[in-house]
Amino acid sequence: MNTRPIIDDSTGPVSLCASFNYDSTCFAVGLDTGFCVFNTFPCELKVSRDLNAGIGTAEMLGRYNYLALVGGGKNPRWPQTKVIIWDDAKQKVAITLELKTAVLRVRLTKSWIVIAIQNSIHLYKFSSPPEKTAVFETADNSLGLCCLGSKHLAFPGRSPGKVQLVELASGNVSIIPAHTSALRAMDLSADGAWLATASETGTLIRVFSTANCTKIAELRRGVDPAYIFSIAISPDSSMLAVTSDKSTLHVFDLPVSPSTPRSTSRGTPTSPRSPAATNSRRSQSPSVYHPSEEDQNTNQKWGFLSKIPLLPRVFSDMYSFASTHFEMGDDALSGPQALSYLPALGSLPTRPQKGILGWSDNTTIICIGTGRDARWERFLIGERPGVVGDESTRTVWRDGWKRYLGS
Repeated sequence: MNTRPIIDDSTGPVSLCASFNYDSTCFAVGLDTGFCVFNTFPCELKVSRDLNAGIGTAEMLGRYNYLALVGGGKNPRWPQTKVIIWDDAKQKVAITLELKTAVLRVRLTKSWIVIAIQNSIHLYKFSSPPEKTAVFETADNSLGLCCLGSKHLAFPGRSPGKVQLVELASGNVSIIPAHTSALRAMDLSADGAWLATASETGTLIRVFSTANCTKIAELRRGVDPAYIFSIAISPDSSMLAVTSDKSTLHVFDLPVSPSTPRSTSRGTPTSPRSPAATNSRRSQSPSVYHPSEEDQNTNQKWGFLSKIPLLPRVFSDMYSFASTHFEMGDDALSGPQALSYLPALGSLPTRPQKGILGWSDNTTIICIGTGRDARWERFLIGERPGVVGDESTRTVWRDGWKRYLGS
């Protein structure tokens, strides 16, 4: 007879959601008991608020002065149809917005509030009270995909694979036929010049110019289908990172102007607090250019095979210049099981989020996950110290990790 006591794995905090602020200097975490905010580097607790109930969505404005909160978990603090704008300085509710169906995602800037539900995007001016300015219909958007910048708003179109790009100043809407299957991830660059997208197939990442909606790059993650977790463009728009249920982080070069400084992409990685990292955030938007044959060869996995005519396009596609493993934790599903991560129509995701990406500077990527095994990982890009090789070879490696909720 087995007389050993049953281990209770329900104790301890559970991370229900996580998201970075606009410059990835900190990230907010929704818990089954409230919410907290961590510094990105070093990974240290900055704010913790006990609300005695669950928060399923937590999005920051700036550095936690305001947060958009939505109830979640087994015991939601507020109905999942209600968005709370929380004033953390006063530690009270500043604004309440209520919708008819479950809120899937909220985005904030100093001027705008964007709320994503299953089949529409709601745009408000950030005022008291908020002024609703537009409602946009979308295809089924069970992941609440939307990107909000200072000038543009991007979200799925009315048919699968298309993107609606809204110019906030004028209200003009452009349609980008990004993919032939439903969207699964997207990201706007820090300066708003580029939009990156991936579909449910997960083999290609496409990058578009927001100025004229032209495609500037097509990047191949791999040949096998994968569930894309996150896409993130570096602060200077020179690189793009992507994670998937393959538990792999890929880093790609983007076709930026040759005049754009890229010294931080090689050699010893820049410190996240260094002046070089700060100045790189202020660089101007790079212009598109067509890579030379030499440049293209550096991004092609197959070498001379890419020059042979009539071979399948996978031999000539642009591949990542570096990749590495990230931890998905014990409470994550991968492979065919990852399909169960998808929420039922009209409901919120029940599986932990994994591989959420943010760039703390142009050579440092932060990767976070949720669930009971809530992890923070830091990756560096450059020439790895102590590794002898070709001077032109860049790589990515994990520099540190921790379970940010403690163990």
